[in-house]
Amino acid sequence: MNSQTAQSVKSNAPAPELRIVPRRHLGRWAGAAAVVLLLVWLGVSFAQAQIDWPTVQEYLNAPALIMGIGLAILLTVVAMVIGLVLGVVTAVMRLSKNPVVSGVAWLYVWVFRGTPVYLQLLMWFNLALIFPVIGIPGVFQGRMVDLLTPFIAASIGLGLNQGAYTSEVVRSGILSVDEGQTEAAQAVGMTRLQTMRRIVLPQAMRVIIPPVGNEVIGMLKTTSLASAIGVTEILAEAQHIYFVNNRIMELLIVCAVWYLGAVSILSIGQYYLERHFAKGSSKQLSLTPVQRLKNFFGTNRKALR
Repeated sequence: MNSQTAQSVKSNAPAPELRIVPRRHLGRWAGAAAVVLLLVWLGVSFAQAQIDWPTVQEYLNAPALIMGIGLAILLTVVAMVIGLVLGVVTAVMRLSKNPVVSGVAWLYVWVFRGTPVYLQLLMWFNLALIFPVIGIPGVFQGRMVDLLTPFIAASIGLGLNQGAYTSEVVRSGILSVDEGQTEAAQAVGMTRLQTMRRIVLPQAMRVIIPPVGNEVIGMLKTTSLASAIGVTEILAEAQHIYFVNNRIMELLIVCAVWYLGAVSILSIGQYYLERHFAKGSSKQLSLTPVQRLKNFFGTNRKALR
């Protein structure tokens, strides 16, 4: 057999089968094991702790706590409405070419972001020390103590503080819109206000909604600070109860359950709001949880048939 024949036989021989060995992710499994052990330890610790779970179940339906979480949600809505309005106005002022207007907006953001919200609440609640009487002489006058109730003081304090943070979010969203959009709107005769309302802000909402959604959730938890000025939200109500019955951990667990429930509802709303404003994006929208469940059960039905 010559060399050419040997080479032809060798080339016609079947190739040896290659064995595919999956990569071992040792770090991933070690991390998962550590997380499972931590969860088991937490579960065992809570199971062995001296927590009266029937008391937790009893106070989940306590009218005082339900009214407390309702007041916290109402305060969140009022403060966020104030914060959103001030945020949009301040963001537009910051982008103004007028140095006085932009300077005033910068000063507002600097003051309210640079001081603690707890301090701001106390200052608003004690505003009567500076303005004992408010109103127009001869028309209407009233005592600041009577007009500035704890709820109103908390709404103003939280709303003004939120407006400073929201303004930066809105400003970043406006700056994310291509300048060509503004130039095109001005070319067809739109005013600056019309351009902002019809062209810029609708496109900027894709950038604004996610952080603002986080701010809403954060505001719901920040309302607990309003108890310092007499607002009886859910945490203050729980403290009033456990000061009497000494069921501290049980009442705190009830508050945690209510907060988690409210945050879950807000998160669902944020998710669908983000999808609504992302419709004009070039990226394909992911399936919602309901659509995924329909596809899952639809696939299983076809497989069973």
